[in-house]
Amino acid sequence: MNDQQLPSGKPLTTESRNPASAKIDQCGAAEIVQLMNREDAKIAGAIEKEGEAIAAAMEAIAKRFGRGGRLIYMGAGTSGRLGVLDASECPPTFNTPPEMVVGLIAGGPTALTKAIEGAEDHPEQGRADLESIGLTADDAVVGIATSGSTPYVVGGLQYAVEVGALPIGFACNENNALSQHAQLMITPIVGPEVISGSTRLKAGTATKLVLNMLTTGAMVLLGKTYGNLMVDLRASNVKLLARSKRIVADLTDLSLEAASELLEACNGEVKTAIVAHVRQLNADDARSRLASVKGHLRAALNEENVEPLR
Repeated sequence: MNDQQLPSGKPLTTESRNPASAKIDQCGAAEIVQLMNREDAKIAGAIEKEGEAIAAAMEAIAKRFGRGGRLIYMGAGTSGRLGVLDASECPPTFNTPPEMVVGLIAGGPTALTKAIEGAEDHPEQGRADLESIGLTADDAVVGIATSGSTPYVVGGLQYAVEVGALPIGFACNENNALSQHAQLMITPIVGPEVISGSTRLKAGTATKLVLNMLTTGAMVLLGKTYGNLMVDLRASNVKLLARSKRIVADLTDLSLEAASELLEACNGEVKTAIVAHVRQLNADDARSRLASVKGHLRAALNEENVEPLR
């Protein structure tokens, strides 16, 4: 068997030819749009079938976070880039430290913008990259490989098992090599690509959607939102600062000007500002109140009894 085949000898689904696009080179632009849109419409259904596995992974990751662990994404090519992207967006969205969600890509940072030939072919490098960031038993490792057989990712999951970290696999082909090492496996089967083997298309989109779910869901479980408001965001630019003011104003019935003053007094911390106003506390006491309920704003406001993650 090679990395383009299943154990049965059949080609990987992601490498198979798609009969719907067999004559795409004879299509006009409008026809290409319609064809790709029809194929992309299949992605949501494939992910829905994996809902139970995604939810289990989400809960497991949140529990690791709750005890100080990290989420480590690792992949090659498109898979690695999407992991790094999702990791990089967590700090501004959820005010998490950069080391809480980490993205590793075969070939290192250079591979984010330039293909590094052969970088994915070395399982020992997957192990070495995890060793370099001090992987521990408290961490979760999500190995992303749409083929399900990328050596770099397989090597990383093998090391995660040895360390006692939680190994989670993501692939778009059944009977994949990752499943031999993953404790949890997410496998949306999106079918052959419009351009055969170009997994930056449907498989890449499925990857992006699932990674969004894993981090967003885990952060919600950690209390990083209030309803659907990102109350733990980090105001690192003008847009996010304006959003912070709007959230505080919306939840406290203060004017934008008053919300801005309150935020300034609370060092820009949205949750602290809301608790300080609603519970009539100073900033330090508001922070202490939030800390006592593991950062859950709803619990800090005594709106309902929320059980923090342990």
